[in-house]
Amino acid sequence: MHIIDISNDLLTAEVYEDDPVPKLQSVRALEKGDPYTLNALYAGLHNGTHVDAPSHFLEGAADISEVPLDACIGPCRVVEVTPGVVTGEVVENSFPRNCERILLKSGGKAFLHESAATVLAYYGCKLVGTDGLSVEPSNGTGETHKALLAANVAILEGLNLTEASGGEYFLIAPPVKIGGGEAAFTRAVLISDYIFWSGKADR
Repeated sequence: MHIIDISNDLLTAEVYEDDPVPKLQSVRALEKGDPYTLNALYAGLHNGTHVDAPSHFLEGAADISEVPLDACIGPCRVVEVTPGVVTGEVVENSFPRNCERILLKSGGKAFLHESAATVLAYYGCKLVGTDGLSVEPSNGTGETHKALLAANVAILEGLNLTEASGGEYFLIAPPVKIGGGEAAFTRAVLISDYIFWSGKADR
């Protein structure tokens, strides 16, 4: 089985502007004579590789513990896009149809326009991922997030797609269960050659 880790390290990943900087705090340490090592974590829920829930932008909407896991687990497509804004027209003309999970690879420099989010939701997408810090630029209005989340499309941000070329994979990226959380960390991976999702033996 060929596994590609597409997660960024939580403590060293780039931090979105004004978000908390994550850190570990030592509570117990073997080197200090304690019987075990124990650390506490301080972090924002949008640090590192994470999944956004509808409650991130929509009042009274589902939190991260209520996001359907099948949105984050299943066949997906990595789509390589050029830096800049991806519009609905680009999605209509260039993106695959009948794809429930799409990961955008651009070196973190591509963003979705609200129209692209609307088209992806219309075509039945369950999850949209990006190797950027956000699906929209830092000066975005939030409308892209709202368009996706209102349609119950999970958002997977902060990916590392360096080792993944464009193509089909099986995605495993369930978020940590945090009741009331508007987002949660995930250890996202792609599998490219395993029989349980392709239905075909590895040749």
